[in-house]
Amino acid sequence: MAKMEMQNVTLTYGQRSVVRELSLHIYPGELLGLVGPNGCGKTSIIKALSHVLIPDAGRILLDGQELGAISRTELARLIGVVPQNPSLPDTFTVFEVAILGRNPHLGLLSGETARDMAVVWQAMEKTGITHLAKRRIGELSGGEKQRVTIARVLAQEPQVILMDEPTANLDIFQQMDILDLITGMCREKNTAGLIAIHDLNIAAQYCTRIIMLKNGQIHAEGMPKEVVTAENVREVFGADTTVYPHPENNLPMVLPNTGCRHSGNGNKEKQANKVH
Repeated sequence: MAKMEMQNVTLTYGQRSVVRELSLHIYPGELLGLVGPNGCGKTSIIKALSHVLIPDAGRILLDGQELGAISRTELARLIGVVPQNPSLPDTFTVFEVAILGRNPHLGLLSGETARDMAVVWQAMEKTGITHLAKRRIGELSGGEKQRVTIARVLAQEPQVILMDEPTANLDIFQQMDILDLITGMCREKNTAGLIAIHDLNIAAQYCTRIIMLKNGQIHAEGMPKEVVTAENVREVFGADTTVYPHPENNLPMVLPNTGCRHSGNGNKEKQANKVH
């Protein structure tokens, strides 16, 4: 299975640097979370890791090989991407989109095998969309489209999966369902996973490790308990919060200090990290 890494990578748009000298590793079997405020570089990192955005400096490696030295076809087999706003053809059926995930595995002018079909149906079953197989994409809700996108990536059977807010349009039950599926895939298939996500509580519950970004650089990195602290949330997001341990698994839960904010009483001790 593949290990992916960035080594001292700098990314720019025009004259503006969005990521500066950043290094990270994604290991097989783990789900690495990227958290941080809007504009901190999360989406740019995913674009660079998927070879859509070329670094201005530094290197991106997949199992020790630079991305630029790997063919597009091979990259399509190895790396699956769930974008924040997937662009899907409205006239395609759900099944027709899902089966596109098998394209990198097909030979020139060859059709899908029985195994290809089985993999696609399994991916659709896992994402709960088999009943939508004949529906047109243009008839689906935003959440249903996101599930189709995830099914297509699962059908691809990648060694690395990169996700940019994959649960943004889903309700809480669907979020848990999809994240259980993704974390299970990372563990069972030894897939290296990276997810950019806004919700700190979801990141803390599902991610093996977390990187908290601020202004295109790593502010904190480590296990959820080490990264999701009231101090880090205040320094990166500018928000007064209290971080409590989850009653069942002791992982951090972030709650806003709304009473302190509106009353202006400045109750500093409530900002302390409660996770032990």
